[in-house]
Formats: sequence, C-alpha cells, structure tokens
Amino acid sequence: MNFESPIPVKEIASWIGATILGEDTIMAAGINEIHKVREGDVTFVDHPKYYNASLQSSASIIIVPSTMECPPGKALLVVEKPFLAYEEIVNRFRPVQALNTTARENYIIDPSAIIEPGAIIGQNVTIGKNCHIQAGAIIRPYSYLGDRVIIHSGAVIGVQAFYFKKWPDQYQAWTGCGRVIIEDDVWIGAGSTVAQGVSGDTIIGAGTKIDCQVMIGHGVVIGKNCLLAAQVGIAGKTIIGDWCVIYGQAGITQNLHIGDRTVVYAQSGVMNDLEGGHTYFGSPAGEAKMKFKEMTALKNLASDVIKKKENK
Repeated sequence: MNFESPIPVKEIASWIGATILGEDTIMAAGINEIHKVREGDVTFVDHPKYYNASLQSSASIIIVPSTMECPPGKALLVVEKPFLAYEEIVNRFRPVQALNTTARENYIIDPSAIIEPGAIIGQNVTIGKNCHIQAGAIIRPYSYLGDRVIIHSGAVIGVQAFYFKKWPDQYQAWTGCGRVIIEDDVWIGAGSTVAQGVSGDTIIGAGTKIDCQVMIGHGVVIGKNCLLAAQVGIAGKTIIGDWCVIYGQAGITQNLHIGDRTVVYAQSGVMNDLEGGHTYFGSPAGEAKMKFKEMTALKNLASDVIKKKENK
C-alpha cells in the first residue's frame, strides 16, 4: 500500500513506540509485507530465520523485535512485537471496513455500466465503461474494475485474504490493505472469489476469462488473456504469465512463477515454478508427455504383475 504522501520515520516510530536505529530522516512511501517490498517501504520481521532477507530487502524501514546492526541507508524500528506494530500502521490508513452501500467516498461508476438489481457495490470502488455486474455479485471496498468487465452472479471481488499470523494460542488475521485490480475485458464466472491483496494488489490481467467457482488468492497476479476453468485454485502471491490455460480443478500453490503460454491440465497439482510454453499434468505436475509415459509404464507394470500371479 502506498501512503498518500511520504511520512517521516520519526512520526511512524512515535505511533508504535519504537526506538530508531540507523537513518532517522528517511521518509516512508508505503507499507508492505516482505514479499512485496519496494524502496521506501515499511515492513517487519519477527523471526530470526528471516532477519537477513528482510535487512537485505528493498525495504527502507524495517520493524524488528530487538537491537541489531542496521544496513546503510535504512532505518530499524525496534519494538517488542513487530507484527502488532505493522497492524497498527495498516489500521491507521485502511482498517477493515464493513461494506457500506450508502458511502460514496471515491465511488466511481461509469454511466454506461450495467448494475443489476441485487448487486452490491461497496465504497471506494471504481467501475469502468460498459461493465456488467450481475445480480448477487459483490464488489467490496477498494476494488478497481476497468472497462467491459463482466462479473457474474455470486462472485465476490475483494474478499479478505486467508492469511494469518500464528501465535502460541491462536491465529490472528492480517489486516489487508491491498486492492483487487481487474483490467479491461475480464470475465469472472458465477460463484468465483478474488481475494484482496494483503499489502500489494491482486491483479487480473486484461482479456482474462475465469470460469465459475474459481478461487484467486491474495496478491496473485494473473497475466493477460488467460483462461481458467471451473474450480481452479491459485494460492497467494503466485504470478501467472500471459496466455496461460489452466483446466478444471487444478491447484497451484503459493509464491510460484508460471511462465507465459503455459497449459496446466485438469486436476493437476502445481508445487514448483513452471517454465512457459509447455503443457503440464499430474500431482506434482510435470511435463505432460513425460507424465503420460509414466502412467503407461505403470499400467504395463501392473498388467505384467497381474499376469504373473494368474499364471502361478
């Protein structure tokens, strides 16, 4: 999430009761989880396993749980519980909002858009030219729809991310400050859900068509002109290239990169990055030709075993 204007690190430190180490004149441009950070961002780290990655990331301001060496040009904010400090900053700017159809803050719907009776449009939503939002669809706050977008009945755009901080006695949901951005000419089928980004944006590229009952996780980026068949599930922060085809009930795990013009066959389980321009099948997914050969070999092996038993 970008701040509307840069904020001095000293001011942020005062909000969360932090001690500043390193550069105390830095201006913060936004706040992001570690997977999405850019120069100027605030982020946090609370586990030793990730200290080095966070300190060496692009983030300019890092909230940490103890005193440690600060890299040049950065600022560390020392607090007891960095996650709670991160949450406090997010909630200053974008707390969880109950959907309010009477609010009109930054509410923009082009006059050419069709909004059927029973569709629910939240506050801070933008809907472009010639869009069609069918009855029963829900567009939650801070969603952006380009031109000629079709959202079918029962689809939910901007659902809260399924993303939790694990404490010793419970799970705590992250407060999402990311948006959903749906580019021009996208089709989203009935009953599908698109989660808001936790700190960055969930993006559906122009021309992509999504079938019914598809789940798009938080911070996912789907390229242009992709086809996703029914019951596909894509976990958080995975990036899918342009012109990809994903057949029904395929599942793709989190934090992966899927190259351009990839085809994933039905019911496949994708657990690793996939090079573009190939067709994949199976769980774990591999190149389809090799997977089919493996299936044939296994079938022949089983047939041989059965014949040997029958001939005894």
